[in-house]
Amino acid sequence: MVKQLKLSESEYRFARIVWENEPLGSGELVKLCEQELGWKKSTTYTVLKKLCERGVFQNKNAMVTSLIKQEQVQKFESEQFMDRTFDGSLPRFITAFMNDKTLSKKEADELKKLIDSFKEG
Repeated sequence: MVKQLKLSESEYRFARIVWENEPLGSGELVKLCEQELGWKKSTTYTVLKKLCERGVFQNKNAMVTSLIKQEQVQKFESEQFMDRTFDGSLPRFITAFMNDKTLSKKEADELKKLIDSFKEG
C-alpha cells in the first residue's frame, strides 16, 4: 500500500487532475494535462499507465477513474512528513507551524472543537 500512496510531485499534480474531473475520458485527460501541465500525449499516457499498474487509477474502456482517493494520499503524505520531520509529534508540528502566526478567536475556537472531537475517553 505504501508504494501506491507515495506519489512524486508530478504524479500528484497529474492525480489531482483526475480526482477533480473523474470520471473522465482518456482523451479529455490528455487535453487537461496539456493545458495544466504542458505535457504531451505520450507523457500523459506513460504516467497514467504507471499509476494504473500501481493501483491508483484504472483506465477501463478509455474512462479513467481513481481506485485510491485523494484523502488517502494526503493522509499518508501528512503522516510521513510528521514522522520524518517531527518524530510523529503533533504538538511539535503545531509549535513550528504557528511560530510567527496568530489565530483569530474564531479560528482558535474551531481548533479547540476539532481537538476535543479527537480526545480519548
